[in-house]
Amino acid sequence: MESPRPPAVRRHVPEPRPADLRAGDTDRDRVAAVLGDALADGRLDHEEHDERTEALYRARTLGELEALTADLLPPEEQPLRTDVRPVAAFFGSEERSGRWVVPTRFTATAICANVKLDLCDALLQSRHVTLHVTVMGGTLTLVVPEGVRIEMPASAFMGGKKNQVPASPDGPVIEITGVVTLGSIVAKSPKRPRRSWFRR
Repeated sequence: MESPRPPAVRRHVPEPRPADLRAGDTDRDRVAAVLGDALADGRLDHEEHDERTEALYRARTLGELEALTADLLPPEEQPLRTDVRPVAAFFGSEERSGRWVVPTRFTATAICANVKLDLCDALLQSRHVTLHVTVMGGTLTLVVPEGVRIEMPASAFMGGKKNQVPASPDGPVIEITGVVTLGSIVAKSPKRPRRSWFRR
């Protein structure tokens, strides 16, 4: 009689670092546009542009693409951002938008300030992202594309929570935890462009 096989052991596979995520054609197009602008205004000569363009189409990851424009634009204007540091604003405002990687666990702070996180072009590191917030006397606005489900178990003390995103049972989840005091959190989808009456 054969002895029973031991149960299979499920190994934990670590998540890839944001810079190691695979790049897509849209990501390459964003970088190519920056390289083209740099060639046009003289920041790159033709030889440098050709070298970076060749590297562009060999690149497989976001990190490889990000390195091609690191010396051409300031961090907040980069076509790709794999920086996963928390977003924080104190007595001011802060915004993160464009093509950026949203890590599985992310932190945002708004103290007497406004923070806007635009995820419409962002890349989620996993299908369940936990956004931990601290909002005091400020507002945190989250803009997400259609198909994303928002959950808001965050605690509110003399504060407000508004989820204006249509429910999507099968989409990725963004869970907002943390504390809101004398402030508000608003999650919404981008406004659809108005239809022109003169367009046929």
